Amino acid sequence: MSTAAPGIDAAGITAWFEGHVPGVQPPLEFELIAGGRSNLTFGVADAAGRRWALRRPPLHGVLGSAHDVAREHRIVSALGPTGVPVPNAVGLCEDPEVTGAPFFVMDFVDGIVVRDEELEAGAFGGERRRRAAYAMVDTLAAIHAVVPAEVGLGDLGRQEGYIARQLRRWQGQLEQSRTRELPAMEEAHRRLSEAIPDQGPATIVHGDFRLDNMILSPDGEVRAVLDWELCTLGDPLADVGLLMVYWDRPWGVAPGRYPDFPPARDLAARYAERSGRDLGELDFYVAFGSWKLAAILEGVYARYVSGAYGETADDVDTMPAGVDQLAEASLRRLDQPASR
Repeated sequence: MSTAAPGIDAAGITAWFEGHVPGVQPPLEFELIAGGRSNLTFGVADAAGRRWALRRPPLHGVLGSAHDVAREHRIVSALGPTGVPVPNAVGLCEDPEVTGAPFFVMDFVDGIVVRDEELEAGAFGGERRRRAAYAMVDTLAAIHAVVPAEVGLGDLGRQEGYIARQLRRWQGQLEQSRTRELPAMEEAHRRLSEAIPDQGPATIVHGDFRLDNMILSPDGEVRAVLDWELCTLGDPLADVGLLMVYWDRPWGVAPGRYPDFPPARDLAARYAERSGRDLGELDFYVAFGSWKLAAILEGVYARYVSGAYGETADDVDTMPAGVDQLAEASLRRLDQPASR
């Protein structure tokens, strides 16, 4: 660790900790935690060895509510008393003078974040992979079972028209961050807008639910779900569709391409069993998830190019091709015959 990192004002944050975290023992040390391409996550440790996680927006190139840490803090705080595994929320700082942007702090959760390097090395193998996959799906069903109004989140978002709003929102974000012409994205957006299924009652929707957005125990149980910045109220099947995209995508962390993880169809069946929801329109939601992920990836690429993350990722040059592949995958899925 080091006492300074891009986006961190060590003196300002230390003063905030001293005023809001009982028993903290400076000096504090900060470490940018790898893996985040949205809000930045830092590990924080004090002289006594206590640890926290700090979340703040990117250094620049912030896209409205997509990087609203106050909203993320509210969600994590509300879900804390439920059965949904989230880190304990410590506090929120909305004064940008402290470190250049608002931030919030959570307890640090020890555990395993399964990313591609661990999968390539064969780590976290065997039965633990199957257990983790089903624990992940059970956790998603638990998120969708929370009644928003009962945890103070009934006004988190509108409770109707979720998919149409998402299509408008991410198309707008895409217009702000595109780096080139994207005809397949435009075509997929048009076709998705014309094929929106009837949607049931709104639930809490995570918005970016995948295996590497959670902390696991060594035996594969879910200790904490992370990265709630895209959470809102809406159609729970959007989370399921996006999870299917992440599970088998041809690049990045794609657990379905590795031994011992169950296939996507088994995850869908597990979710249907746990939630009681009809997945007859799943192809639409997978197509929507592919398009949405492409829009997010284009934004991530644009922010890397602009220097918003303060560093360049090893895979940044492959991101445009990934956007194109996802857009084409969305169109192919829309061509699938109805699965009713």
